[in-house]
Amino acid sequence: MWTAYSTEHLSGTERFEYWYSIVSQAHFRTTMASDHLDDFLASSQALHLGDIQTFAQSYPPMHARRTPAMIRQSDPEVCQLWITVRGGVALSQSGRDVEVGEGDLVLYDSSQPRQAWTAACGHPNVSSLILQIPRARLPLHSNTLDQLTLTRIQGQTGIGALFRHYLTDLMNHAPQYEECDALRLANVTLDLLSAMLAEAARTEDLLSPETQQTVLRTRINAFIQQHLGDPGLTPAAVAAAHQISVRYLHRLYQGEGTTIADGIRRSRLRRIHRDLVDPRLTARSISSIAARWGFPEPTHFSRAFKTLYGITPRDHRHQAQHGGAQAVR
Repeated sequence: MWTAYSTEHLSGTERFEYWYSIVSQAHFRTTMASDHLDDFLASSQALHLGDIQTFAQSYPPMHARRTPAMIRQSDPEVCQLWITVRGGVALSQSGRDVEVGEGDLVLYDSSQPRQAWTAACGHPNVSSLILQIPRARLPLHSNTLDQLTLTRIQGQTGIGALFRHYLTDLMNHAPQYEECDALRLANVTLDLLSAMLAEAARTEDLLSPETQQTVLRTRINAFIQQHLGDPGLTPAAVAAAHQISVRYLHRLYQGEGTTIADGIRRSRLRRIHRDLVDPRLTARSISSIAARWGFPEPTHFSRAFKTLYGITPRDHRHQAQHGGAQAVR
């Protein structure tokens, strides 16, 4: 499911040639040029979720071009969503031009000629996240997709930010996934991408109820993680923040094997478990760390911690300081 490549082990022009061969196989054929051919230090990580692939890449500035002749020779009929992590990119396709800065997103199509110019903008390399998906998998009308091609989608707020954070976390944990995770991750990725594109095209009402529920759960999960330190984070508060009833909130999580309250408690305890063994927080008391993550009452916290981990918070910290416990569970 997960592969990683780097040109670090090569030298000279071999680096660019190796990179070009890898990218051409993973994506679709383009011509590439760069002012850094003699020392093209680049890396790529890929997560394969069936016919959906995600990539995290770092490389020197370059120019890429896909011509009509290349499309006639071979066209996988896929869409790519580009997220700029560091640097910037300028794209031209279907008579449109767009410049995308750090954090923003843009969609383009393998079936249309395209040019792209990347710039490091003061960084050592350009870094990007790329999602590749068959055009036929997207539950949007072809006219809607054409409308969205090379439309800049803001990645700092709203569902654009939600999707950007999701894809970043997905790639950060890519080596940990197993084959049994692929279908679930592919479905979640497709639902979130479809919802983001539908919102950009103002066609959210056309999404299936299942997709809308997936997006709502993802929004709720992100909200919970952002507010774990608030002792008032309860199912009622979560429901009110998303303008739904508590009953509907519980129904959204029926298939998760746990309640929303238990999920909040476990997330808080995982943060505390991590912080207790952080050497930078040695001077902070256990009670202050617990209060930081929404457990202001020490006795209740100690009981919950021991129930989950089978050890008291004090013993956990002591063992970690003496090399007997793992920092993260």
